[in-house]
Amino acid sequence: MKRALLFLKLLVIGALTLVILIALWKVSDVVSDRQTYRDQAVTSIASSFASQQKILGPVLVQPYRLTTTQELKDDNGHISTAHNSTEGTYTVFPHTLSVTGNLKPSTRRHGLYKVTVYELDAHLTGHFDVPPSPIKGDVQYGIPYLAFTVKDARGIVGTPSVQVNGAPSTIVGATQTTTEHDNGISPAVAWGSNLRALLPNAANKPGPIDVSLDLALNGTGQLDLIPLADSNHFELKSPWTEPLFSGQFLPHDHTLDPNGFNATWDVSSLASATQHQLTTGAENVDVVSVSLVNGLDPYALASRAVKYGILFVLLTFAGFFLFELVKLMLIHPVQYLLVGFCLAVFFLLLVSFSEHMPFGLAYLIASVACIGLLTYYLVFVLRSRAYGLSFGAILSTLYAAIYGLLISEDNALLLGSLLLFGLIALVMILTRRVNWYDKAANLAQSSEPPPPPNGRTSSSFFTP
Repeated sequence: MKRALLFLKLLVIGALTLVILIALWKVSDVVSDRQTYRDQAVTSIASSFASQQKILGPVLVQPYRLTTTQELKDDNGHISTAHNSTEGTYTVFPHTLSVTGNLKPSTRRHGLYKVTVYELDAHLTGHFDVPPSPIKGDVQYGIPYLAFTVKDARGIVGTPSVQVNGAPSTIVGATQTTTEHDNGISPAVAWGSNLRALLPNAANKPGPIDVSLDLALNGTGQLDLIPLADSNHFELKSPWTEPLFSGQFLPHDHTLDPNGFNATWDVSSLASATQHQLTTGAENVDVVSVSLVNGLDPYALASRAVKYGILFVLLTFAGFFLFELVKLMLIHPVQYLLVGFCLAVFFLLLVSFSEHMPFGLAYLIASVACIGLLTYYLVFVLRSRAYGLSFGAILSTLYAAIYGLLISEDNALLLGSLLLFGLIALVMILTRRVNWYDKAANLAQSSEPPPPPNGRTSSSFFTP
C-alpha cells in the first residue's frame, strides 16, 4: 500500500510535468510567432528601402554578329548560297579587382521592430588585359560595354561615377538604348546586369583597360561582393561592432573594437570558381559576405531559453520531491502546478520585455520577478523562511547559469553538459546516505505538515 501511494505520487508529478511542458510548448509558439512578425517587418522595410545587396562587376562584354555561308543543292542539282547570322557575346574578366567601402549603418522601425539598414560608399577599380577576339570568321562587332550588377537597383543613391582609362564615362541602365553606331547588333544583357558603361571606341581592340567606379548604395542587413577577377582585394570598414562574416571566404585580416570593424579579403581565381560559375550559368556563385546583425537576437535567445525550460521544471519538481522524502513534508500537487506555471511564465515575460529593452536587462527583470515570487511563495509552502530562501538561491544560481549558456554560443554545449553533470553529481553526493525505502515509507505515513514559520498559525490567506 505504501509503495502504491509513492507510485501514485510520482505519477501525479509526472502528469503535472507534462502539463507544464504543454505550457512551455505554447510559449515556444508565441516566440515563433513574434519572430515571424519581426521577419515580416524586415521584409517590409526591404521592400520599401532596399533589400540585401550583391555587387558583381565590372565585366567586359563584347556583342558580335557571326555570319556563316552554306551551299545548298536542290533536287535539280542547282546550287544556292545561304547566309546565316547569329548574335552573341563573349566576356573578358578583369585581371585585378579592388573594392573599398564604408558601411554606414542606421535603423528603421516597423512597429515594435527595429531593422538595421546601411548605406555603402564604395570605390571599385579594375584592370583588364583585353585579348584578341576568340570569335573567328565573318564577324561584325557591336559596342562593347562594362557590365555591373547590383541586386536591388532601388538602392542606388544618385548617379554612379565611372572613369575608363582616366576619362569620364556614362553609366546607364541595362534596358536603355544607345544612339551610337553598333552595326545593328543588340547590346545583350549579361547575367542579369542592370548597369553598363558603353565603350564605343573599344570594339574588338585588344589592350589594357582601367576602370574606376564610385557607387553609393543602400541595402538591408547583408552585403555580398563577388570575387570575379584573377586577383581580388576587398576592404570594408564600418562603425558596426557586431559583424557576421560569411560566404565562401572569410577575411584574412580584420579588427574589431568599440569603434567598429575593418576587414580585408584577398581572393585569387585559383581559390575561387566564380569565373567558371558565371560562364556556365550556375545559380549560386562564390561570394564574400558581411552582415550587420545583432549578436544577441532576442527571439533566437528566447527560443533557446524555452528549450531549457524542461530543465527548470524537472530540477524544481525533483527538488520538491526530494524535500518531501528527506524532510517528510507533504507538498500538494496544486502547489507543484503553481510553481511550474510560474516557471513557464518567466519565458513569456522574457520575450515580452526583450521587445522593448536589451535582452540582458529583460532576462534580469523577468528572472528577478519570478524568483522573488517563487521565494515568497515557497517560504509558506515549505513552512520555513530558511527553506524558501534556499530554494530561491538555488533558482537564482540556475537562472544565472542558463543566461551564461545563452550568451555563450561557442561553448553552449560544453557548458550545458558540465552544468547537468554538476547538478547530477551534487544530488548524488547530498543523498548518498539516504535510505530511500525508509524515507518512502515514512512519507506515506505522514499526513500532517510541520507547523508554519515561527510556530504561528493563521486562518487568513493574506496573513504572513
